[in-house]
Amino acid sequence: MSTEQLKIPQATAKRLPLYYRFLKNLHSSGKQRVSSAELSEAVKVDSATIRRDFSYFGALGKKGYGYNVNYLLTFFRKTLDQDELTKIALIGVGNLGTALLNYNFIKNNNTKIEMAFDVDESRVGQKVSNVPIYHLNDLEEKLGNDISVVILTVPAIAAQGITDRLEHTSVKGILNFTPARINVPDSIRIHHIDLAVELQALIYFLRNYPTELVN
Repeated sequence: MSTEQLKIPQATAKRLPLYYRFLKNLHSSGKQRVSSAELSEAVKVDSATIRRDFSYFGALGKKGYGYNVNYLLTFFRKTLDQDELTKIALIGVGNLGTALLNYNFIKNNNTKIEMAFDVDESRVGQKVSNVPIYHLNDLEEKLGNDISVVILTVPAIAAQGITDRLEHTSVKGILNFTPARINVPDSIRIHHIDLAVELQALIYFLRNYPTELVN
């Protein structure tokens, strides 16, 4: 079962990994059941939204009982394909790229950066946290058929040209850390993460809204 097959709202789909992470923590602590109110407090999503999100998947809980943690964990693991490894390539081994390679999603067993690319000859042929770095010229050849997701941490001016090269590869998704707004073909989905914009938004809210209204 996948979120695409269910046609659930995108806002709900974005919250599923958040629920899954909290449920993993609950399971590790030995907790057997959890209420929507407890979930709400932990993930900072209101109870009504959680119940609505869960309702898209059928009867996941019982009124007066709450939700069985192990059942939910198993269900969302399958829904999010947590039993299948997603191999990732990172393009741009600068400061941010290096930090991501060192982190390499160590708490997500289903996600792993397998390779990285750069144009800096001093980096090519090296490894960061055991991830090999190849020259960008070899991008299409090295991606092969196994890499479905690419992380872009390159200068904004280079982002579109690199993205154009991905159209005829196995890549289906791009996580874009550059400020560039990239055009992608229908076969590729892109998510933008602009750290500068997010920081500016946070500072604006801190300066202009009372703390109790920020959430």
